[in-house]
Amino acid sequence: MVLQSAIVFLLLLQFAMGFAQPAGTTKKQVQIDSLLDNIYKNDAPGISIAIVQKGEEIFKNSYGLADLGTRTNLNSKTNFNIGSLTKQFTAFAILQLAESKKLSLDDHLDKFFPGLNKKVAENITIKELLTHSSGIVDHYDLTETKNMKHAHMNDVLNAIQNTDSTYFAPGSHFRYSNTAYCLLSLVIEKISGMSYAQYLKKNIFSPIGMKKTVVWHEKEKIANEATGYAFDSAMSSFKKSGANENIFFSTEGDGGIYTSVDDYLQWFTALQSGKIFPDEMIHQARTSQFGVDKENHLGYGYGWFVDESFVPAKVYHSGSNGGFRAYSFSIPEKNFLILIFSNRDDVDLEKLVKQIFNICSI
Repeated sequence: MVLQSAIVFLLLLQFAMGFAQPAGTTKKQVQIDSLLDNIYKNDAPGISIAIVQKGEEIFKNSYGLADLGTRTNLNSKTNFNIGSLTKQFTAFAILQLAESKKLSLDDHLDKFFPGLNKKVAENITIKELLTHSSGIVDHYDLTETKNMKHAHMNDVLNAIQNTDSTYFAPGSHFRYSNTAYCLLSLVIEKISGMSYAQYLKKNIFSPIGMKKTVVWHEKEKIANEATGYAFDSAMSSFKKSGANENIFFSTEGDGGIYTSVDDYLQWFTALQSGKIFPDEMIHQARTSQFGVDKENHLGYGYGWFVDESFVPAKVYHSGSNGGFRAYSFSIPEKNFLILIFSNRDDVDLEKLVKQIFNICSI
């Protein structure tokens, strides 16, 4: 998700803030179902969606197919790649390590990556990676992809190893960075002595009951897996677009998680309850830590965009990876969530979430 789309979504929400009456009436459920039924057809890729208000699931449904070959229907247990929604889990793992005093958010990268060029490593902190304010150079054009099928996090590190400059002075601007979150994942591995996937499973997924959530890997079996599809407008058809079709699909910490609507609801519930993870850690993650657009009171926390232009604050993030799209929009103080996972890339989920929010706000 880039700054422009975040601002657009912020503006779209400004006239839809009559969020006083409870959603979940039959009329609203019918309106939401009708909206989605008109967009997503039974014979095409689609979405799984859940809406939570005041801690109660007021709407949950799936539309379309998980796989065009097998004709398997999507459901709330279908595992989607959630793209950059992965970042909130990566960030939370870093906060856990900070809370246990195994690292500090003020640590510089030279502490973890002695081979990284000193002009970069000595000037960027963990916090700047978390908030996309590091200015670190993107790895995409620097990665040697010849004879490479899947890029992994170490490939990202190798690509930027000798880079001696940043886009701007660290901490001075916001520039969304997948590279930053790949490096954070490597920090998790170095500090914990576990793989990124093992750490998340032990310290986040298992404690809250995300039983089928996994991090993509060539050898990882994904239960109830959805296939991602890109829409070819010239052919008016869908083509597979997943890890086998996109080299950088597999760089784990910035977008590698597969999860279902049911499992993600466990994550949201855990954050809302504060019973499993410390309240202060949850608050830090979902509070603005760096200004994205100060005029519009839009910031970035640790893995989430935070809109503080209204009270209570809106906390959200999009995900995009191959043919997958995802959107999580929440108002934590209202215990409200709109969650959409999609295995097609041709529907604007920001616009769709805005339409659903309008219905919920009537």
